[in-house]
Amino acid sequence: MQTPTPPASPALPTLPWYREVSRTQWKSFFAAWIGYVLDGFDFVLITLVLTEISDEFGLSTVQAASLVSGAFITRWLGGAVLGAIGDRYGRKLSMVLSILLYSLGTFACGFAWNYHSLFAARLAIGMGMAGEYSASATYVMESWPARVRGRASGFLISGFSVGSVLAAQVYDWVVPSLGWRWMFYLGLLPIAVALWMRRALPEAAEWSESVGAKGAGPNPFRPLFATRGRATLNTALGVAATASLLLVFTPGGTGLVPVLSVTAGLALAAFAVQLGGRRGWLLYVSMIVTLFFAFLYSWPIQALLPTYLKNDLGYTTDQVTDVLYFAGFGTMAGCWAAGFLGDRIGARKAYALTLLASLAFVFPVFAVRDNLLLLGILLFVLQATGFGISGLLPRYIGGHFPTESRGAALGFTYNVGALGGAVAPVLGAHLASGMDLGQALAVLTFAGTVIVALLVGLDVPARLNRLTDPDATEDHLAEDHRTAEPAPRKV
Repeated sequence: MQTPTPPASPALPTLPWYREVSRTQWKSFFAAWIGYVLDGFDFVLITLVLTEISDEFGLSTVQAASLVSGAFITRWLGGAVLGAIGDRYGRKLSMVLSILLYSLGTFACGFAWNYHSLFAARLAIGMGMAGEYSASATYVMESWPARVRGRASGFLISGFSVGSVLAAQVYDWVVPSLGWRWMFYLGLLPIAVALWMRRALPEAAEWSESVGAKGAGPNPFRPLFATRGRATLNTALGVAATASLLLVFTPGGTGLVPVLSVTAGLALAAFAVQLGGRRGWLLYVSMIVTLFFAFLYSWPIQALLPTYLKNDLGYTTDQVTDVLYFAGFGTMAGCWAAGFLGDRIGARKAYALTLLASLAFVFPVFAVRDNLLLLGILLFVLQATGFGISGLLPRYIGGHFPTESRGAALGFTYNVGALGGAVAPVLGAHLASGMDLGQALAVLTFAGTVIVALLVGLDVPARLNRLTDPDATEDHLAEDHRTAEPAPRKV
């Protein structure tokens, strides 16, 4: 007699994703998110008041664009140092130090008396922003459940867009009546809120389990200073990289830009090779290249859109603010959508497919001139697909590195790659000398997007990493690696 098959037991109901995140984890997220809002507010200020500053200081288009680039020059150093502090002493300390640094730099911009003093303050902002990105991103992802880390990444990066929209509104209120300097003075006020929220936060759970519980944290810079000779060499390389970048983006390097750029590139590549070690150096270098092009496609529009709207289209301050609302909310919506899509189909696939979809909107954005509503709608969609998907970058990058070195690795690779953002506005300004500024921005955005879609879609960094490290973990932020012991890299 055949035994009847027992009825299948009903599946246990699963919690909605937002219920999987505890109250403490939400609090941790919002503290980091506010830091990103301030980050976006402080950084976007310079693009909004670029024309006013140029008029007061008598700057050329290239000089004005270099003020945007200035914050990128020191990012590699700030990202590496503050990321290393996060790896060794915890993510919280790194976050607090970062926000202090870029907020004080923003405040100093309001007291600038000429181009050079303003440029110096932008260097401090760049270091703080770099640390904020790596510290807050690693903090949130290592605090949230592994299944929803794409959402953690996308939601977090949306804070930057909120800050940019807020900056656009404050610009509309403040600059016509008080002048551009007050925009920078106001940038210091929200620091108290962020510091208060971060005062009683718990440390990131994954860092505490994998690193903090062992006592003394790792020193990611140890390979750079293992011997006296290596320490001397790397100190010289650091000075050479910083000095070369400064000269590239200031008048002092006129006529020497190709040589200086190669010098800086070789010095930073030497750091990447040493930090990655024999097994990971290809991953570091290829990740930097990928991120360089990611900034190269996104920052021409981010940096020069207000200038394009004012000078080429003749838009008023109110109209520029309206267009920036569309752009900011588009990026914000894209970041939110990217988080859900990344958790559903994977960060890499979501990133590549969405970038390809964005290509359909690049040239139409710069074909519209007299229809503000149509321009706003097209820009909203372009920002959502092309720039909002970058909300997955922390998840994408962080998955390639183990917990013990994630802060420094993410901070260094992301912020060296961010030099693409320093090159982008200057390159856009140079291209605009031979063509319409809108056309120049469209060409840069389209070409860079295609390159990044191919690098990410074909999984180039991970494929190259397997050449030197065949046993490399596919995704260090995935569920089954939550408590795994990371293998040390050989140096």
